[in-house]
Amino acid sequence: MNKSYCGYISIVGKPNVGKSTIINHILGKKISITSRKSQTTRNNILGIKTSGNKQMIFADTPGMHIKSPKVMNKVLNRSAESLIEDSDIILFVIQRLTLDREDLLVLNKLKEAKSKVICVLNKIDQVTDKNKLLPLMQRLSQEYDFLDILPISALNNDGIDELESLIMKYLPENEHLYGKDSIKSAHKDIFMVSELIREKIIRKLGDELPHDTFVQVELFNEEENIINIHAVIYVVRSSQKQIVIGRGGSTLKKIGQQAREEIEEYFNKKVFLKTWVKVKKNWNTDSDYLQSLGVGGSYES
Repeated sequence: MNKSYCGYISIVGKPNVGKSTIINHILGKKISITSRKSQTTRNNILGIKTSGNKQMIFADTPGMHIKSPKVMNKVLNRSAESLIEDSDIILFVIQRLTLDREDLLVLNKLKEAKSKVICVLNKIDQVTDKNKLLPLMQRLSQEYDFLDILPISALNNDGIDELESLIMKYLPENEHLYGKDSIKSAHKDIFMVSELIREKIIRKLGDELPHDTFVQVELFNEEENIINIHAVIYVVRSSQKQIVIGRGGSTLKKIGQQAREEIEEYFNKKVFLKTWVKVKKNWNTDSDYLQSLGVGGSYES
């Protein structure tokens, strides 16, 4: 009888080191939104990949912060930390040649849990002299007993195959938890729609608007040839509402157009998308409300 292998793999690291890009490349599809702003990921997004007798279940955690007074960051930190002890393998992601205070904060959490960890040095395409990676790798090996230390460039898909092989090498012997059709759900589809819209907001507005937006899908009606979607973009202040809408509705129209195109690509079906912008004061400082929205929760893809 052939053995089967299955395990949970968490991707952890400080904000904006490329965790979502890594998981998107490994899975070969977009399950986690990306942008150049930190704290893009708000949920522990599960992605499952089965290759022969080996099944990898991925969790892409929100970037962890040094102690922060912001309620949002506290919720996200708890969400990321909760996965560490439950994971069979952890990918600890850092970028370029840096190992700073925030990186060490995350590493200390891993030390406390005595986890099995692969250290991933991402964005090496931005390192001109690759010889400079060696001293950093030596320091890392002194900091923690990693299963392995692997330099990659997720953006260029360089080293992703090697990383996937490394993960599969360390998977524990277990029965597979998911079949081919067991992870399809309307709940997951709705979540991805809200995330794709939020991604376009972040990319379009950049530093003009902080992470004070939340997207809630109020209608998701899939018919044979079209999907009808109504979504509300929540902001904290009236001034932010005007920023999202833009002059004559131009900004909201652009966000909607870009989101619709990507949603159509994701579902491979024509989409009718209608969006509104509403103000809900202090939504991002109420921890109970944040959790009711699913911030810090887990979704399967």
